[in-house]
Amino acid sequence: MMHDKNFDAWNIEKKRIDTLKPHINFYIHEREVWWAAIGVNIGTEIDGKNQQYERPVLVLRKLGKEQFLGVPLTSKNKMGIFYTPVQYGEGNGTACISQIRVFSTQRLLRKIGKVSTKDFEIVTKQLSKLIATGRI
Repeated sequence: MMHDKNFDAWNIEKKRIDTLKPHINFYIHEREVWWAAIGVNIGTEIDGKNQQYERPVLVLRKLGKEQFLGVPLTSKNKMGIFYTPVQYGEGNGTACISQIRVFSTQRLLRKIGKVSTKDFEIVTKQLSKLIATGRI
């Protein structure tokens, strides 16, 4: 399904986000889920929604004080090797493992919750398996 992508509006928001100071003192941890301004992206890359171009993101690993490795989540039930269901806060979602990337903490908007240790292990094992087989 195609939808119009407003790159110009996202560019304005991205410039605003870039002027913010990095959230160096954020205490983000593995397994946490945050709303993050991930923006409007190209092709089939997952987009953010609403005025802040936001999407839930699962923190896989903190990478220093200003960035982290994360996996975007969707509320849609998706099946296949690149998707893993997770529960967080009061919501359910699907981790889009193929969309893994490094995020700046400047993109973080607010914390939603945390996935269970079991769900986190499933996501990280599936990611490791995909990397080991050369699919990511």
